[in-house]
Amino acid sequence: MAGLTRERPIRVAVVDDDPLVRAGLRILLGGWPDIEVVAEGGDGLEAVSIADAHLVDVILMDIRMPRVDGLVATQRIRGRRSAPQVIVLTTFNADEYVLEALRGGASGFLLKDTPPHDIIEAVRTVAAGAATLSPAVVRQLIDHIADPAAGPRRAEARARLARLTDREREVAVAVGRGLSNAEISAALGMSVPTVKGHVSRLLSKLDLNNRVQVALLIHDAGSI
Repeated sequence: MAGLTRERPIRVAVVDDDPLVRAGLRILLGGWPDIEVVAEGGDGLEAVSIADAHLVDVILMDIRMPRVDGLVATQRIRGRRSAPQVIVLTTFNADEYVLEALRGGASGFLLKDTPPHDIIEAVRTVAAGAATLSPAVVRQLIDHIADPAAGPRRAEARARLARLTDREREVAVAVGRGLSNAEISAALGMSVPTVKGHVSRLLSKLDLNNRVQVALLIHDAGSI
C-alpha cells in the first residue's frame, strides 16, 4: 500500500462536529505507523484553516457541520493548488450529497458504518492519488448515469470533452472505465509517464481536480 512506501507517514486531518467521532477516528488512525493525525476541526471553516496551516495529505470530512458544511469546505480546499485529498465520511448517502462531494473534488465518499480497516485502506488509497467509494455510493452513481433526465448534462459533458485532443479523449475514456495508469499504458500502447502527462493535461483543460471527476464527466457524456 501507499503508506508502506512513503518516506514519511500519511498526514491526516479529521473534521467533524462531533468530538466523540473525532476522538474515535484519531484512535483508529493513530494505531498505524504509516498514518499520522496532525490536526482536527469541528466545521468547514476550520477545515479550510487546517488546509492552509498544516501540511496535510488527506482530510476526513463530515458533511453536516455548523457555519460551513463539508461540501462547501471540500470545494474551497480542492480548488487550491497542491490541495490535500478529501474523503467525505458521513452518515448521509443521499444522491445529491454524493454527486456534489465528488464534483467538488472529493476523492472518496464513505459512510460512517464503513468497517475500520476499510477506512484505513481508503486513506492509503487516496493518498496514493486514487479514489475510493463505498459500494452504496457506486450503486448511486450507476443510477445517476442511467437517469433518463440526463440529456442537458450529456450535452454539456460532450462540449467539454471536445476541448481534448483525440489521444487525451482516449485516455479520459480509459480513466472513466476505472483503469490505472499502468493499465492505460498497456491498452493504448504508450509509456506510463506519457499517460501521466495526458492525464495532467486533460485535468487542466477540463478544470477538474481528480480522476473521479473525469470518470463522472465521461459517463455523463455517454462515452462508455
